[in-house]
Amino acid sequence: MAKKSKPTFYITTPIYYVNDVPHIGHAYTTIIADTLARFKKLAGYDVFFLTGTDEHGQKVEKAAVKKGLTPIELADRVVVRFKDLWQALRIEPDFFIRTTEAFHEQGVQKLFKKLLDKGDIYKGTYQGWYCVSNEHFLAEDVPLEKEGHKICPECNVKAAIVKESTYFFKLSAYQQPLLDFYERNPNFVRPQVRMNEVVSFVRGGLKDLSITRTSVKWGIPVPGDPAHSIYVWFDALHNYLTGIGYDWDLERFEKYWPATVHLIGKDILRFHAIFWPAFLMAGGFSLPGCVFGHGWWLKDDTKMSKSKGNVLDPYVIINAFGPDPLRYFLLREIPIGNDGNFSHEGFVHRVNSDLANDLGNLVHRTLTMVRSYFHGTLAERGEERENDRKIRQDFTGLKEIVYAHYDGTAVNRALEEIWAYINAVNKYLADNEPWKLAKDPGQRPRLARVLYQAAAAIRGVSYLVFPVMPASAQKVWEFLGEKEPIQSRLYSELDFDGLAVGQTMKEPTPLFPRVDLKEFLAEEAKREEAKQTAPSSSPKTEGIMDYISFDEFKKMDLRVALVLKAEKVEGAQKLIKLQIDIGTEQRQIVAGIAETYKPEELVGKRLIVIVNLKPAVIRGIESQGMLLAAVLDDKAIIPFFEGDVPPGTKVK
Repeated sequence: MAKKSKPTFYITTPIYYVNDVPHIGHAYTTIIADTLARFKKLAGYDVFFLTGTDEHGQKVEKAAVKKGLTPIELADRVVVRFKDLWQALRIEPDFFIRTTEAFHEQGVQKLFKKLLDKGDIYKGTYQGWYCVSNEHFLAEDVPLEKEGHKICPECNVKAAIVKESTYFFKLSAYQQPLLDFYERNPNFVRPQVRMNEVVSFVRGGLKDLSITRTSVKWGIPVPGDPAHSIYVWFDALHNYLTGIGYDWDLERFEKYWPATVHLIGKDILRFHAIFWPAFLMAGGFSLPGCVFGHGWWLKDDTKMSKSKGNVLDPYVIINAFGPDPLRYFLLREIPIGNDGNFSHEGFVHRVNSDLANDLGNLVHRTLTMVRSYFHGTLAERGEERENDRKIRQDFTGLKEIVYAHYDGTAVNRALEEIWAYINAVNKYLADNEPWKLAKDPGQRPRLARVLYQAAAAIRGVSYLVFPVMPASAQKVWEFLGEKEPIQSRLYSELDFDGLAVGQTMKEPTPLFPRVDLKEFLAEEAKREEAKQTAPSSSPKTEGIMDYISFDEFKKMDLRVALVLKAEKVEGAQKLIKLQIDIGTEQRQIVAGIAETYKPEELVGKRLIVIVNLKPAVIRGIESQGMLLAAVLDDKAIIPFFEGDVPPGTKVK
């Protein structure tokens, strides 16, 4: 009998502009997509998760000129930042597409020519108000300001009148086909309020769409007419086809198209819910299952954006807490379709209350008691009583509820249900008082039963939160003595009694250290100040810092340090944790040198460390100093001492 193929699930994020570094807004979209992709893999689907970068257009061209770079040089630099951030956040796409890759450019040109030959694209002249920031012409109903110009309603940037020869796409021809499609597929756009917006806009009438530029050279040339560059949105949207193999990997393309979910910010809804399905109809392609327009994260009740100067740097949080608290907060705090106002107080409360107190404390005290009372291995359990049975039965119900919420993109609801169960397990322990049972030898079977129920519940909870917090969930799984990774077990195979009796559990380490709000705010302010005061630089010359006095230099305590031990920091591409001897004591430091050095190469080496630098917490690890290194092409080069220079020797 032929093996039944898995159902497919193809999810995409928007591809992100390379005119600036990634921020919380980019991270939010991609975390949602990664979470849904992880869940679908657990549910037994054949998943393809696509993200990437949008590298053409006037915005990128101008940003490159401002930095003294060519557009491709700027793109090459910024792409690394996106990829590094995704790795730091434990985001694992199946493919990362760049629109400057040859297969994408060739695919877009082929699609353009197909529509041109069909008559859905024609040449003409266009004049209108154009927003460079968002790379699109404004709607005619956007009012003129008093000064006689128009302001883009999406980014609040002044638009300019543009008149040029252009190729048009016959969007007007697809007004009724789109309305018919929406009527047959009422869940094509989610949430429902956004579907209503789309339908209303299309009913108001569609005009043909200008899809080329002669004033922008950084783009894909129109086939047969290279004076025109293909409009960045026509170019970018087709990444959803080329990214899964259109025109270069037919087998993969046919396997995954059409997309199941296009996950986007609500500000680009029109492009994805009107222009994109019209392009696909014209090209003869099946249409995606859903365009999900999520809300914005606001700062001071305003959308975060580079132009407004209110973006949040995700590395501030990652370096202090690791990736999972940020993933949890963004997905727990608000429903995915709503806007949310980022609050430092709210974030710290979630970390301290939900993660440290509720989940972290449950894991730590349960496994510590198993280690203390049973040497890490649970004995045969006593009879299951009514309150024990409730913990098991409630988990069976929880598993079904959580599945439905994940499947419906209601991740915050899934987390609410999981945390209600965590609190019930904490109450179960408090009611059964295993620390008192441990004092009576005759209660050993009962003690084993109580701790087994708690440990089995923790195992189930860790599996259910894995899509949201993969690093922490896997760590708990390993504390429990599970040998296989979480993702090797299907959702349907998860069973409360799957925790084997006699399985040896490891000594737990704290999962989520508590956070002091004032220290967190001070660290963020310090990082922001450093960014604001950093000298500007170009690829040709580095900026020169302000002079300091000799007395200021003398404040730095530089010493020779001997590396005693070195190991990679789990989940961090660049970080190595070092144990060092500075003569008077031993310390640990964390350094971003893993791309240049292997840990074993560093043991026994002597290097220079600033020993009177205020300790910092990096990925949950305290770093008690900083080593000195040159930086060449973003890689650290450490000056080592030759010969037997004693640890602690001052460097002047």
